[in-house]
Amino acid sequence: METSARPPAMADGNGVPAGLPQGPLPAAVDILIVGCGPVGATIANLLAVYGLHVLVIDKAADIFMAPRAIALDNEALRILQLAGVEEGDFEKVAISQVRMRSPWLGEFGRINTLGALDGHPKLVTFYQPELERCLRAKLRQFDWVHVGLGVSLSGLVEHEDHVMASLDAGPAGAHCVRAKYVVGADGASSLVRQLIGQDFTGKTFNEDWLIVDARHVPRPIDHVEFICDHRRPVPHMTAPGGRERWEFMLRPGETREEMESDARIRDLLAPWGDVDQMVIERKAVYRFHARTVSAFSKGRVFLAGDAAHITPPFVGQGLVAGLRDAANLSWKLAMVIHGHATPQILDTYNQERGPHVRAMIRLAKFMGKLVMPRNAAVAFFTHGVMRMARLVPKARIYFEEMHIKPANACRRGLFVKGRSGSRLVRGAVLPQGWVRSAAGAQCLSDDALGNRLVLVGFGVDAAATLKASTKAALFAAGGAIVNISHRGQQLDARASAWEDLHGTFLPGAVRYGWVAVVRPDKTVMNDGPAVDANRILQESLMLLRKPARTRQTAAESVASSA
Repeated sequence: METSARPPAMADGNGVPAGLPQGPLPAAVDILIVGCGPVGATIANLLAVYGLHVLVIDKAADIFMAPRAIALDNEALRILQLAGVEEGDFEKVAISQVRMRSPWLGEFGRINTLGALDGHPKLVTFYQPELERCLRAKLRQFDWVHVGLGVSLSGLVEHEDHVMASLDAGPAGAHCVRAKYVVGADGASSLVRQLIGQDFTGKTFNEDWLIVDARHVPRPIDHVEFICDHRRPVPHMTAPGGRERWEFMLRPGETREEMESDARIRDLLAPWGDVDQMVIERKAVYRFHARTVSAFSKGRVFLAGDAAHITPPFVGQGLVAGLRDAANLSWKLAMVIHGHATPQILDTYNQERGPHVRAMIRLAKFMGKLVMPRNAAVAFFTHGVMRMARLVPKARIYFEEMHIKPANACRRGLFVKGRSGSRLVRGAVLPQGWVRSAAGAQCLSDDALGNRLVLVGFGVDAAATLKASTKAALFAAGGAIVNISHRGQQLDARASAWEDLHGTFLPGAVRYGWVAVVRPDKTVMNDGPAVDANRILQESLMLLRKPARTRQTAAESVASSA
């Protein structure tokens, strides 16, 4: 699954990469993706790496240039790494701390985001249009990916073994495409979600906020701060390109027209300098939402990103959650289409993503109430308690190191349940660190493992006790065997062996002489002592081969138009 046998994209005589969206839309594809925002484009890149024939459409003819999402954590950056995004492909600002300030108590809370985790900064801000340009540019290297901009979905009809999608290609007219599966990444007002009849339950907060993005601020900051004034709470943060963002809560009686006026913007930004010296890129009033679907899929149609869930912005996890969807779903679709797994594994997408999404929404709602109370007495009491709690070391570490954040670990899904006695957690993501090959090449360990199912040996040859039939079954499923040694250990140049440069795995996260089966999304599927490698791998492969249940498909039409 790591690479495709299809040839790489070539450039024409003018140096333009093949597979540009100007070409005709295909009649049949493996996957149709509706929505080419950051989540849809990431899914398209991941599926392209797996060699699938993909059509991704978007009703907009171009990228929406106003900044929207602004924060990514180390998990999100790691997923973008899986999708082929390299360091420096888009500009980021690493954030060292998130500060919470009260007008009465001063700084009462702080979150430490300094440093790196799993090879990436813990928290960065970014400019969304630049990330989208980067992801779309990556798609041009794949001849088997088609992008249709200015193309909208008008209907879906699901059959037993495919979905027929009706498209409106504007001046080019109507078009029908046959897809094995459809992914709706078409935002909060998702037409795909409506067509499959999924409820979007949750809460719309009775709070309107004015968002202002500006460049060339005379008195810039270098961190993220929450000005927790009950009269008008203000989140404020730095961003790439000399940008900063503010979010001002509206008071009762204030209107959108009033708040978006030049005069009010001038008053609100006065503490940070003269507005005449700034370039205002965006000013818009919006309302927070906390919503999720009851199920992330129906039949052969899947939902991802804002089409499946919307998270309040207080913990910066909206886009991050969508990228987690992309990583979880893409490899499963690829395994099924390549014939390496039964369609039953697709049911685990909802099992694994639903609980974590809902936990993250609960955290965002809690943080909003904790940091942004509207009542003066409640604000003074809450912030005072938080400031006093910082005097207790365990409480301070719990909050400042974000241990309050729900771990991206599944309770049930596509992994062997139980614990083996190591520090690895099945259903959770394997740590990432820097490794070096026998030839001296250095890279992050995810790049060494590749986008494939891998049996990893830690300080030991994982293949030593494998039966030839078990090894052949792994290779038949597109898998591989990789060994990671402790620093200075003798490497076998004949095997795919890498040296752990900074002790991330040995002695960090894994026992010496251990093996683990790692999924393409880097989730630990199974693990145990190397002497049990044959059993461990067989148990993992069996999860991919369980007979599929009889699939209930909607043979009737579920659409016609929005």
